[in-house]
Amino acid sequence: MKKAEVKFENITKKFNETVAVDNVSCIFEAGTLTTLLGPSGCGKTTSLRIIAGLERATEGKILVDNEDVTILPATDRDVSMVFQSYALFPHMSVIENVSYGLKMINVNKEEYTEKALETLKLVNLDGYENRMPSELSGGQQQRVAVARAIVLKPKVLLFDEPLSNLDAKLRRQVREDIREIQQKLGVTTIYVTHDQEEALAISDKVIVMNKAVIAQQGSPKDLYNFPKNKFVANFIGDANVVNVEIVNKQSNNYELKLAELNLNFESDKDLNENTLVALRPEKIKIERNNNNACIHGTVNNASFVGSSYQYIVNSKIGKLYVISSDTNDIFKVGEEVFLSISKEDIKILND
Repeated sequence: MKKAEVKFENITKKFNETVAVDNVSCIFEAGTLTTLLGPSGCGKTTSLRIIAGLERATEGKILVDNEDVTILPATDRDVSMVFQSYALFPHMSVIENVSYGLKMINVNKEEYTEKALETLKLVNLDGYENRMPSELSGGQQQRVAVARAIVLKPKVLLFDEPLSNLDAKLRRQVREDIREIQQKLGVTTIYVTHDQEEALAISDKVIVMNKAVIAQQGSPKDLYNFPKNKFVANFIGDANVVNVEIVNKQSNNYELKLAELNLNFESDKDLNENTLVALRPEKIKIERNNNNACIHGTVNNASFVGSSYQYIVNSKIGKLYVISSDTNDIFKVGEEVFLSISKEDIKILND
């Protein structure tokens, strides 16, 4: 399978007066799976359609394998796309759907049949070649759509919200299938979703978009552990975003107060009274004993969710969301508690 780097250079897309993508520059590395993640209307699907050639950028350039494809028609880009709706031909069998693209480029019957069967085996659908789409489950239909895209051996494989029509359990299975196929083939893959768990689980790199621009990009682990701003902290997983009080400042050294916690931080950022920090709920330890380095609080809500207990705790800095993996020692509503968190798990945001 061919591998190609995809590059956005100052891409802008306008629909009349509406800016859908605003001066975006980024690189989708060859052979990797990059996810465009964000809420509805952030510009992620428009960006994908620009790569596919289904939309033309208003400004900027798009390069595929260092070739300027900005004005090339979709048919000349060596890019395949898997749609949210599967877009299978209902009157064609599975093998006819998979081999359709090969027939359109005049591959002979013996060759396109062999390639289609090989690809169906790759997506674990060998033996299903003569079935009709109506005889398949949603997950099987999605795998047929993937097979139809990869049988052409494109330079770039695109996915537009491919799991949104599947139930939760099936989504997990199909996303694992997609990742396994991508890694086997080594094809450059660009994946669009609004589901942050999906993005974290499947990606080499995540580009978070908000309001037509890139909010942050990096590995899933970096985005989760080091969010740059309030939007990313809240969109990638759960976070308590709260203000800190600046008690003292000497050069780049700050003494900060977080409720009853006093903390010393060194920061190149110019911190002020509007500075926000993010606290991941699973990083907060909830206890009954006060060790003098704790946030005091009262349990407002307690919920058992199988593998953990989730608490809402009232504190001086507002309601804090806490996740505890201890399902035996349970804190009751109204109980006084003490919360602690390591300094390394308090992330200063750029907002």
